[in-house]
Amino acid sequence: MIMLKKFKDWFSKQFYNKEVQLRERYLDIKNHDVEINGTEYFLAKAMIPDIPEILGIERAVYGGQTPWDDRAFRTELMRKTDRLYLVLRRNDWLVAFIGCSLNNHTKDCHITNVAVAPNFQNHGLGYFLVTTIIKKARQLQYSKVTLEVRVSNTRAQKLYRDIGFVDNGLKKDYYFNDREDALNMLLDIIKIG
Repeated sequence: MIMLKKFKDWFSKQFYNKEVQLRERYLDIKNHDVEINGTEYFLAKAMIPDIPEILGIERAVYGGQTPWDDRAFRTELMRKTDRLYLVLRRNDWLVAFIGCSLNNHTKDCHITNVAVAPNFQNHGLGYFLVTTIIKKARQLQYSKVTLEVRVSNTRAQKLYRDIGFVDNGLKKDYYFNDREDALNMLLDIIKIG
């Protein structure tokens, strides 16, 4: 009886948990140096102590506002199996971050937020972070990456379109603080191969 249970457990781990194995393999980000357009940065998985700096970037990017508060980021970072948050540091300063939710049932990787400190914008950091998340989604065998972007944020829309995202509808009054509409954008990973 014990041998049968052990065999069932082993069999289940080997064959029924392929998705779990993929997640463990590809979401285990090793902190490391990366070069982006000739400048060295440090890429790491976001952790709870990063939250004050993340909020600082949000304030700098969103005119003193923080669309997400400490509690929201804390909740996200504690979800290890269906969230992925990355930060980029330059000389120990957090200069950019990205986050996404991972829906294994719909095979959708949804980018929840991405922001680059104003002094580091237009240096390829946003592009690097978004394409890193796309690479992770592809490794997890997801079919699409989605995101929302303010209708007024034409620079970000251009970046997303350059990567391959297409418009996928409008969400009226999406943003809490000013009720601005959001453009929903979609990248079909299967189509782009």
